[in-house]
Amino acid sequence: MDSKELGRRGEALAAQYLATHGCSIVEQNYRCPAGEIDIIARCGELVIFAEVKTRRSGRFGRPGAAVDSFKQQKIIRSAGWYIRGKGLEGSRFRFDVLEVMRTPAGQMSVNHIRGAFEA
Repeated sequence: MDSKELGRRGEALAAQYLATHGCSIVEQNYRCPAGEIDIIARCGELVIFAEVKTRRSGRFGRPGAAVDSFKQQKIIRSAGWYIRGKGLEGSRFRFDVLEVMRTPAGQMSVNHIRGAFEA
């Protein structure tokens, strides 16, 4: 499995994880001039902007560590585009990271980091 396929599977698993935990998936791979957001979900009145990071191993650290301050700022700017475009200025928001790890045996697990960073 190449990296793109692994990433697609990781995002699909992350969306499924959120759905099974009471969230509805609003958009996936939302694109705007500021960048991209992997998953936008609603959990009750809360809007979640989620970044998904999938890795084959922890050799280079936790997947969420790849969401550095530069990446966070891109996600925050992209969320701003989404918020303004959908008229959601008064809503509650949260920025999450979903780490997806694939074991050598092919098993995949999700670690959900709620409130991973703030705007």
